[in-house]
Amino acid sequence: MLFADIIGQQVTINHLRHTVKENRISHAQLLLGGEGYGALPLALAFAQYLMCQNRSETDACGTCAACRKVAKYQHPDLHFVFPVIPDKTNDIPVSDKYIAPWRQFILKEPYGTYTEWMAALNAEKTQGLIRAEEGREIIRKLSMKSFEAEYKIMIIWYPEKMNAEAGNKLLKLIEEPPEKTLFFLVAENSEFILNTILSRTQLIKIGRISEDALFVALKNRFQLNDEKARQIARISDGNYVQAKEYINSSVDTQQNYDNFIQMMRLSYAGKIPEMIAWVDEVAKLGRERQKAFLAYSLRMVRENLVLNQKQKQMARLSADETSFAERFSTYIHPANCGLLQQELDKAFMHIARYANAKVVFLDLCFKQNRLLRL
Repeated sequence: MLFADIIGQQVTINHLRHTVKENRISHAQLLLGGEGYGALPLALAFAQYLMCQNRSETDACGTCAACRKVAKYQHPDLHFVFPVIPDKTNDIPVSDKYIAPWRQFILKEPYGTYTEWMAALNAEKTQGLIRAEEGREIIRKLSMKSFEAEYKIMIIWYPEKMNAEAGNKLLKLIEEPPEKTLFFLVAENSEFILNTILSRTQLIKIGRISEDALFVALKNRFQLNDEKARQIARISDGNYVQAKEYINSSVDTQQNYDNFIQMMRLSYAGKIPEMIAWVDEVAKLGRERQKAFLAYSLRMVRENLVLNQKQKQMARLSADETSFAERFSTYIHPANCGLLQQELDKAFMHIARYANAKVVFLDLCFKQNRLLRL
């Protein structure tokens, strides 16, 4: 992947180029950015830039032998670690056993999400993890000399899914790195990464994609007219994944929208039998889709507050969402918005930690009943 393929993020790209020019490349870097901001594409493009045999000051050449291998993610000095699931063979689950579907996944869409990766593995109801065995594999791979490139590069996608034992093995490598070895950790939430790892990595914060950059990308990639591209770029809040969902009118987006309306109406009404029936349905979705729904709900609460404060031009909502919010936003105000977001955050955390979904969502509805009446 080339820097030219990245949507926006010019400040970060310039920083990465500068570290190469000044020969000040940190051996362990944490690219931290929200879903759809482009942290993984940046890591992939930076890896290709470093391995390119004929790079310019601005980008990899894209045509040399190294670039051709990296473009297929088959360069012998480029390694990947990512969350995986146990398979039916009872073998120890490590990334190398899933490298073929992983390559297909990022070749198809380098902006792909964790939820989409689990779906690609037919594991939507399973939690992908980076286990202790992966730590041993990392040590084994990086103990060897590089085959072709100046650097061995290890891209670790979603280090927040790494268990403590794997994290400790990685920490030892970061503390005493093999010669000419670079670690690129690509994460969304630093709270789930060991503090000792955080303290030993150089943090590169990846911000939202600018509205203008997203507008251009949507026009070019999806052949949208100016009006449609601008509208979607505005409501997507710098998130390319969200923009694609709006364009594709995906089932998940519609389902999240429908579930949000139902959850808020039932929470306000406090009708327990109907509430329980809804919770039973949400519990069937699978953990990752439940988390996606809670993340969507957080955004909707925030945008409804914006509407409540008479800032309609700043609200990043679709036409359908705006139609509902114009009626619902009167219930979201400064006195309860923060508290509602806290409860949604807690629910997200509990679901991520394998709590019983029925208990989590029923408790959330009860708490929202009180907060919506403040």
